[in-house]
Amino acid sequence: MKNISIALHGGAGTILRSSLTPELERSYKLELQKALDTGYQLLEEGATSVDAVEASVTVLENCSLFNAGKGSVFTSGGTHEMDASIMDGSSLNAGAVSSISGVKNPIQLSRLVMEQSEHVFLTGKGAEDFAKKMNCTFEAKDYFFDEFRYQQWLSVKDTDQFQLDHTAIRDEKFGTVGAVALDQFGNVAAATSTGGMTNKRYGRVGDSPIIGAGNYANNKTCAVSCTGSGEYFIRAVTAYDVSCLIEHKGMKLGEACKEVVHKRLKELGGDGGLIAVDTSGSICLDFNTEGMYRGQKNSQGLDEVAIFS
Repeated sequence: MKNISIALHGGAGTILRSSLTPELERSYKLELQKALDTGYQLLEEGATSVDAVEASVTVLENCSLFNAGKGSVFTSGGTHEMDASIMDGSSLNAGAVSSISGVKNPIQLSRLVMEQSEHVFLTGKGAEDFAKKMNCTFEAKDYFFDEFRYQQWLSVKDTDQFQLDHTAIRDEKFGTVGAVALDQFGNVAAATSTGGMTNKRYGRVGDSPIIGAGNYANNKTCAVSCTGSGEYFIRAVTAYDVSCLIEHKGMKLGEACKEVVHKRLKELGGDGGLIAVDTSGSICLDFNTEGMYRGQKNSQGLDEVAIFS
């Protein structure tokens, strides 16, 4: 069998051992492993990299531990607005959605935008109308309700503060989820999904649904999914920047990721991390924060999940 690889993340930021009970740490690792195994099994069975990243992200969207899908945080209005994107490195086709509510799995809707519409990016009510046309599963508001996230929102409600994911004020964890994969046909793909910022206002959209910023895949180079302070990732065109350094400067995957995460992003003041896989099957999981929920698996026997630096 040819090389296959998959990697995923569930957010990066101020993730300290002291802030996670042993039970909660086990829960995170179990869900990461479940998502990793789900995508990898598809790759083993001959599915495409697009199939694999969609499936892995769907698992994470269905888990309330992560800020995507079911676990999405509350906006300033007490609602949930979700963003997602997916990209096929073999064709450079992509699909993305933002500011959607009620859709159980935004990543699945992103793929439908890519494959069943003439567009790349749909937003808000229009995206929801398309989801209904495509018979996507919708859930009631109580499906997305999580007491921990609700209390977090109440702590900043009616203020100008916003918060990245579900740690205490002044701690930061960027809860975006994502996956990248290489299939046996030599094609790479990337998928990213998020519930955004707690108490976000004005229809704010981060980097996750923006092709080239939070998500990118190109068979010439690699596939990348990002997690972090979205405004900086947008300004740095982070996901594409990794690919660009490989294509135009001849950098190796790890070298390009290090340049982007530890130099270019930090020079702007941005923090977070990314996962990437190239067409040889090499994987890079890089971040400039205390931790990143992450996992990687390949046909050479690599199989691990981790949280801390």
